Amino acid sequence: MFSHKKDKKKPSHGLLSNGLWSAKMLIRYSPAAFFLFALNVPINIASQYLDIYLPSLVVSEVTEGHALERALKTVGLCMLAVLFLHLLHSVLDILKNAHLSFYRCRCSNLLEKKNLSLFYEILERKEVADLRNRAGEATWMNNGMQPLSDIVRNFFGIIENVLGYLFFGTVISFVSPWLLPLLTLSPLVQIYAAKRYNKWDLGTRAERSDNDGKLWYVFHLADDFGAGKDIRIYGMAGWLGEVIKELEGIAMDWNREAMKHALWTWLPELFVILLRDGAAYGILISLYLKGGMSVDRFVLYFAAISSFAGWIGGIIGCFNGMRGANNSICDFRDYVSYPEPSCEVTAHAEDHLTKAPEIRFENVTYRYPGAEKDTIQDLSFTLQSGEKLALVGLNGAGKTTLVKLLCGLYRPTSGRILVDGVPQTAFETKDYYRLISPVFQDVRTAFFSLAETVSGRRLEDTDIALAEKCMRQAGLSEKIDSLPDGIRTKLDKRLNRNGTELSGGEKQKLMLARALYKNAPILVLDEPTAALDPIAESKIYQEYRQMCEDKTSVFISHRLASTSFCDRILLLEEGQIIEEGSHWELLQKGGEYARLFEMQSCWYQEDYEGGAENDAS
Repeated sequence: MFSHKKDKKKPSHGLLSNGLWSAKMLIRYSPAAFFLFALNVPINIASQYLDIYLPSLVVSEVTEGHALERALKTVGLCMLAVLFLHLLHSVLDILKNAHLSFYRCRCSNLLEKKNLSLFYEILERKEVADLRNRAGEATWMNNGMQPLSDIVRNFFGIIENVLGYLFFGTVISFVSPWLLPLLTLSPLVQIYAAKRYNKWDLGTRAERSDNDGKLWYVFHLADDFGAGKDIRIYGMAGWLGEVIKELEGIAMDWNREAMKHALWTWLPELFVILLRDGAAYGILISLYLKGGMSVDRFVLYFAAISSFAGWIGGIIGCFNGMRGANNSICDFRDYVSYPEPSCEVTAHAEDHLTKAPEIRFENVTYRYPGAEKDTIQDLSFTLQSGEKLALVGLNGAGKTTLVKLLCGLYRPTSGRILVDGVPQTAFETKDYYRLISPVFQDVRTAFFSLAETVSGRRLEDTDIALAEKCMRQAGLSEKIDSLPDGIRTKLDKRLNRNGTELSGGEKQKLMLARALYKNAPILVLDEPTAALDPIAESKIYQEYRQMCEDKTSVFISHRLASTSFCDRILLLEEGQIIEEGSHWELLQKGGEYARLFEMQSCWYQEDYEGGAENDAS
């Protein structure tokens, strides 16, 4: 299960490239946050100087015997300045975090746009899903910290720490010329240790992301309303619990590994800090004991040395923070700019919307990524304008893959698909989708109203009359009439107080209504009656001709009796056409189609005869 395998790949973008990208993004979407990062630099330096100066000032006022009134006034003004700077820093932090939250939302929107628009075939790939998960993690925000803005944050942090280093280093140099090089050179060990940790983090990133994705998926099954029935009735809770426990164990192994690497990073740092600060304080104490400085100067320099170590550590910490954020930004940039299939747009869907088009498959082959053999093999056929074509065959014959190719969700591995003689690749992908009205076997609905679900648009942009007409044509009249708000009723009772839940058959009818509403010239129905009862199925078939009027249509079904109204049937086996003809022609031919039909008919007849005998008894 758990391994130490590492990915040797380097980041896709360098630190400088990601730094410039981050700055441009932040200035574009939240310039106020960028300005507040910069404003924090002088405020923090001034605040930290006053923090170390205040104790020295108090000692000076006491040891030099100044009047109480003067001492209180001087120390009081310094304390007010310290209080003001700390208050200003807190206010700016609140404002900065608010603007960074807005920036996070804008970046999340970019991510979601990519999720919704990325070419479907690419979206299915596991490596892309893993990349998408890591890109999402880059937008996470915790106490104002988020990877997408951390390079800019740490860049200004480096500026702040370098300025602090120069300012406080000047102060310390008055004590001894040895202190500055001693405090400066020691962090080299810390840099090396941190570099090793970042290398491990990058090398194991893909494996950790893979396990986290599986854990998230299984964990959220417990909250999946659709899966809840199966989990309970089939007693899968214990099994899923064991799976979660196993995946959590792997995650804990990775966490232990991360802590071990972090420990080996921290121990050298601790050792160096002890040597560095011990030597610096030793020099300072030695000078004081020899009478080389006053008490107030000793307090000032002592605090300056402690603070100086912070500036050095800050430079290293910010640099390491930039390197750590670099990996996350690479993931985000790689995903939002993930390349789409290239095409030279020479055709437009607008020119093909007014009539049912001819569709031609020419030597089309398709193989899924990583598969050992083709799913579709050198397939050629022509779907005439206005023809109703049925695709039948056993599971795995390639029917759904063929439909996805037709819909433009997949690109052929070889060969081409033409619409009215125009190659599919000549259309811009989104534009090509305008030609297709599909109803897929997997039905998904959200929390929108019935009307919005049918139109795919907001309610104010929906043609309510047309949406209702399509729903009634699809067989949802009784459902509409039973709802107080009609087609304005929202789905999902968990999210909408007056919402409604649809049965499987009603959801499929709703998807039929959506296809009718779109009114594209190519209609694709993938098992459109799988969840319907026999009476509703028969009624849908009777209306099917009307639905397909003036359209080129493709129909997938496992029930061969439902294909009789189609003009032509293609029987597929292992991605190839083995029989072709109308329902009656194929029955008369007595081939594989007739054999499959006879097998199904026997079951229908046995069910009918058995039911009749039971009724008679």
